[in-house]
Amino acid sequence: MVSLRFPFLFSQPPKPNPKLPHTKPTTTASTFLAASAVVATAGAAAIAICQDPKDPFLKKALNSLFSNKSNHCSLPLWGSLSLAENSSSSSTVVESKTGVSFPSVIDDSKRLLGIGLRKKSVLGLKNIDVYAFGVYADDNDLKKFLSEKYGKLSNPEFKENKEFNEYLIENDICMTVRLQIVYSKLSIRSVRSAFEESVGSRLQKFGGSDNKDLLQRFTSQFKDEYKIPRGSLIDLSRERGHVLCTKIDGKVVGSIQSQLLCQSILDLYIGKDPFDRQAKEDIEHNLASLLHK
Repeated sequence: MVSLRFPFLFSQPPKPNPKLPHTKPTTTASTFLAASAVVATAGAAAIAICQDPKDPFLKKALNSLFSNKSNHCSLPLWGSLSLAENSSSSSTVVESKTGVSFPSVIDDSKRLLGIGLRKKSVLGLKNIDVYAFGVYADDNDLKKFLSEKYGKLSNPEFKENKEFNEYLIENDICMTVRLQIVYSKLSIRSVRSAFEESVGSRLQKFGGSDNKDLLQRFTSQFKDEYKIPRGSLIDLSRERGHVLCTKIDGKVVGSIQSQLLCQSILDLYIGKDPFDRQAKEDIEHNLASLLHK
């Protein structure tokens, strides 16, 4: 489950009126009237959403309305929407800490399963938010590869199945991990160095130590000429036949056919020791929901 972030409006507290020392009844009445107006407006918006549940403007309006908290009352937000429900090709999901948004669907058929955050410790003193990421998988592939094997499991059984993530990582399911840069001072050289460490450790984990050439082929795609300011996108996609396609801001910078490399990349985000454990749990939850729709 991922919460959507909406703009908050903060009103200034009313200035005291020295000519009216006894203001409690007036304040109470004002609060009651304001709350009644909010409830009535929210009710109208909720009815409109029920009539047209795919209209994102109405949902945003309702969220914005409910997020205007005062000192006298606290009203609930619209709440969390599962990614399985928020799957319109025009809708987006927001990473709550950074405000970075991800489309619910890319490449026409790849559905967003979960979003997370890659952090890096600096001298053990503090963590820097490096990039937010979204994990996508092809709808048709999920149904083809997963439904027959796992579709009959209940949600609790599905979540407890330890083989599932390995099956998802190893098989020829079209997937994309989209990285959106958050740290404004990040250089392409730093990205290359980070992948040498993280992907290199996974290549050794799955394929032994003799994979330096494969690692160099992958990291050499991130050339110094590429600039990656805040907001830049890096797509790491496993295409049919275990081909890893790398894009920077929509431009293809390389393709490598290697099941081992695809497995090593995906393991960073949905494997046993992922960058963001909460993101992995969200992905498992949304996959369970999709398989049982």
